[in-house]
Amino acid sequence: MYYKFSGFTQRLVGAGASAAYSPQGFKPVVSVESPAVIFDTPIKVAPDTPNKAGSLVKNKVPELQKLFQRPDDFPVHMKRGVPDRLLYRTTMALTIGGTIYCLIALYMAASPKREK
Repeated sequence: MYYKFSGFTQRLVGAGASAAYSPQGFKPVVSVESPAVIFDTPIKVAPDTPNKAGSLVKNKVPELQKLFQRPDDFPVHMKRGVPDRLLYRTTMALTIGGTIYCLIALYMAASPKREK
């Protein structure tokens, strides 16, 4: 059984499914027609030649793909050498330090202060 709020009695009353899903007479608005185009501008096709700002930066993606897809039994996060090792070890140190800090904070919060 479905219920809806009665504005007259200020209580829940039994109702049919359509009345319960659209209270106060609200009906879902479904547009049958597509909306009219307000700003009708022609589509510009991008030129095949790159612009001056884009040509200043070299595309490194193919080189990095070759580096990361090389089968040399190194994890992906360690393939670029010393900078990757430094970032990995820093992240691990911060993670372990944060875990220890959280455990200390939880211990301090859980233990009540002693009154002398």
